[in-house]
Amino acid sequence: MMNGETDRKTIAEGKHRMLRFPFTPEKKLRIKIAATVALAIIGASLSAGTALADAGFRQWIANFRPVAIKSGIAPSTFDRAFRGVNEPDPVVLEKARKWGQWLQRIEHHYSVDRHILLAIWSMESNYGEILKRDDVMRDAIRSLATLAYADARRAKYGRTQLIAAMKILQTGDIERGHLSGSWAGALGHTQFIPTSYQAYAVDMDGNGKRDIWNSVPDALGTAANLLHRNGWQPGRTWGYEVMLPAGRKFPSGSLTIAEWQQIGLVRANGRAFPDPHEKATLKVPDGHQGPAFLMTKNFFVLKRYNNADKYALAVGLLADRIGGYQGLRQDWNRPFTPISMNERLELQTHLKALGYYDGNIDGKIGATSRAAIEAFQQRNGLEPDGHPSKEVLSILRRR
Repeated sequence: MMNGETDRKTIAEGKHRMLRFPFTPEKKLRIKIAATVALAIIGASLSAGTALADAGFRQWIANFRPVAIKSGIAPSTFDRAFRGVNEPDPVVLEKARKWGQWLQRIEHHYSVDRHILLAIWSMESNYGEILKRDDVMRDAIRSLATLAYADARRAKYGRTQLIAAMKILQTGDIERGHLSGSWAGALGHTQFIPTSYQAYAVDMDGNGKRDIWNSVPDALGTAANLLHRNGWQPGRTWGYEVMLPAGRKFPSGSLTIAEWQQIGLVRANGRAFPDPHEKATLKVPDGHQGPAFLMTKNFFVLKRYNNADKYALAVGLLADRIGGYQGLRQDWNRPFTPISMNERLELQTHLKALGYYDGNIDGKIGATSRAAIEAFQQRNGLEPDGHPSKEVLSILRRR
């Protein structure tokens, strides 16, 4: 495992891309489109000649326009995005017919929500489209050997994954010429690093090979197996958007939903929590003025796939949209002005000098940095959300 401040684990867990929050209008529109594609995959009984006829599709776009605008998409952005889009994508329709039943079988076998699996597939490879791009996909053996040889920081990772990749080749699950991956060696539709593949890969389609490159059932089954074996709780969500009471200090640990309610937290949609005895942890990824979430066990299981809060949150939010739930009630802060790497280094340096922080000065804002920020905020009368904002840095500079 890497330093505690990092937002990624590299051994026996997926190593994937990280999203930045909040979403721009363009990213929000892409999420809606990704959810639409996924709904088509789930709705496998639809056919191009009936429910998704061209005229019906154009009417759907017209009906979708005000929904997108209400969600913060500028009319000009929507019109630009859909310019020339007049008929359904036949590839998506084919995927709908092909993978809908497999998703049902995988969900039944592993008790992992199909919407979560579709969100992971979308995030990792855009439903497999990224695997077709020669400018992205590399020879996995060569990439990992390069990291082991030329990258001092990733040399140990490169060696470990290179050995694992050769063991995959040795088992006969994939031919040498097809052993491709990202520059960091992430493999297949669901972008598993080789050690994760060894730990979790399954032959879902029963052809004798665990082929996450060419078999979507194997890839999605492998993702489901990872979540299942790391404690996924069937029938439960990953978390709840909540509204925070003003002027309160919030514990950083896990409490029951009932205990959070006693502090004053309520669901943003006004509904009751299903289980007041369920444990949850408060997360405010965009500061106290942005959306807040109570994260349950399944959120932390998602982090076994990629150990980043932002990744797990992105998967959860996209899965909710695929499942037909409404978007967030509280929007992300605008404009989005994240602090730079140099500013993060400066923030950690100031916090360390004042005795709040005892970790590495590496610019990585993990749990230790957030706890230090929160302690500083509490001491100085600020909203204690642990968010690394320009406001906090500005106050630190004056100390």
